[in-house]
Amino acid sequence: MNKQKVINQLKDKYPGKTIIPLPDEMPLEILCEVDSSSGHPEYSVAVSIIDKSDLHYHKKSTETYKVLEGELDLFIDGIPHHLKSGESIVIKPYSYHYAVGNETWIECRSEPGWTVKDHLLVKEVTPKIPVMSH
Repeated sequence: MNKQKVINQLKDKYPGKTIIPLPDEMPLEILCEVDSSSGHPEYSVAVSIIDKSDLHYHKKSTETYKVLEGELDLFIDGIPHHLKSGESIVIKPYSYHYAVGNETWIECRSEPGWTVKDHLLVKEVTPKIPVMSH
């Protein structure tokens, strides 16, 4: 991903908004808080440019991903979904998910609004339901 090019495009499209490269040095995802939850906790809107996001889930938030430019492979609980420009998908709470793109621009709407406390990284995939042994 061309970090500086993407950041400049975001600054042009969304002046004055917070831009966060993840990780900072060689980002695989750059996000821009277009409408943060600080003024209204019931929702937030971000634009994210994705090469690959980390596997994570949310306890509270339902997210809607809408592809703005490019194509996105989104994996929700291990199930692949291929999205093209203009298509969207809803991700429910407690769904493990990550995305793979090629400088793919998406809009992410979270309800309630996104918070750091509700963005839980998954280090290793474990069953969400206890497995009973005989």
